[in-house]
Parts: sequence; structure tokens; C-alpha cells
Amino acid sequence: MNLIIFASVLILSLVIAVTLARTKKEEAAIQQNYWAREKEANNTRRKPLDDLNYIKIPLEIFPMELLTEVPKVDDYKQIIQSLSECPIVNFTGINNTELKLRYGAPNIELLTTYDQNYTLLVRTLQQWAQALYDAGYTTEACQLLEFSVSTGTDVSGTYRLLCEIYKKQNTPEKIGSLYPIAETLNSAMQKTIVRILQEADQSSC
Repeated sequence: MNLIIFASVLILSLVIAVTLARTKKEEAAIQQNYWAREKEANNTRRKPLDDLNYIKIPLEIFPMELLTEVPKVDDYKQIIQSLSECPIVNFTGINNTELKLRYGAPNIELLTTYDQNYTLLVRTLQQWAQALYDAGYTTEACQLLEFSVSTGTDVSGTYRLLCEIYKKQNTPEKIGSLYPIAETLNSAMQKTIVRILQEADQSSC
């Protein structure tokens, strides 16, 4: 019996040792590949930015005249107005190495700024829409949220609130139109957002 136990322990130890060795080898290969790509990316020359999908903010349809007495809402409006004069691009899910390979290392600072502008945009739209919704301006909040979704936002609260508005407006069928966008998001939040839509769909039945 002791022999069987000893043999089992020995086999298990060998399996663990082989697995650890394989894991270390795979990790080393991943690291090597990463640094090779990073080196190539850092040596990539500047490329044209003609194919960037710049986002234009439709200020003309935004409810600038509402909640003028609320300081935080005034802050949201000022941020959006300021961003409307800046280049904005959604690079969600694309890392710096990929950006440098695609557009050249000298452009990385510029592209990072464009992406930061986008992050600020969708977060501000979410906060502004929530303030409008809480104040009873459901239609106006919906406008902001739908625009944000059209840009490919991965702010989960935007989808959650939009579903809530669709149900409140007795148009729960509109939730279905959000699936194609959510399912193609290049984001770690993609599955969470799809689940939000599914739960909203089920609760509206």
C-alpha cells in the first residue's frame, strides 16, 4: 500500500513539474514575443492618420438649455463644449504597441490624447444623462446616451440607464437594437454589457 501511495505521489510530482516547466516556457515565449513587437513598434516611423474615425459632437441636439441652475451639470456642458473643439477617437481595446505599429511611434502621444478625450467624453455624457434623467428629462437623457452608444462606448452604466429609459417609454423592443453594438465591442466590459441587455430584456417580458 505504501508503495502505491509513494508511486502516486511521485507521478503527481512529475506531472506538476512538467506542467510548471511548460508554463514557464510558454510565459517566456509570450514575453519574448511582446518585447519583439514592442521593439518593432518603437522603430515604426510616423504614418498618416487619415483613416482615423474622428468623433464629432452634435452640440446642436444636446440640451444645453436645461438644468442651467445646477453647477455640476454646467461643468458637464463646459467639458462637452471644450471637447467639441478637440480630436476625439475611440481606441478602446487597442494597446499602445498596436497603435505604434499601425500609426508610428512618433504619433503615440497624440493618439493617447485623442483616446483620453474619448474616455472623458463618454464618462461625461453618462453623468450628464443621469442628471437629466433624475430631474425628469428622460427624452433628453436618452439623446445623450444613444449618441454615446453610437460611438462604441463601453461604459456599462450607459447601457443600463438606456434600457431603463426604453422600458419607461414603453419601447422595450429598442433594447434589441443595442445587441449588435454591444456584441462587437472591443472591450473587457463586452460580456458585462451583453449581460445587462439580457437581464433588461428578461425583466421587460
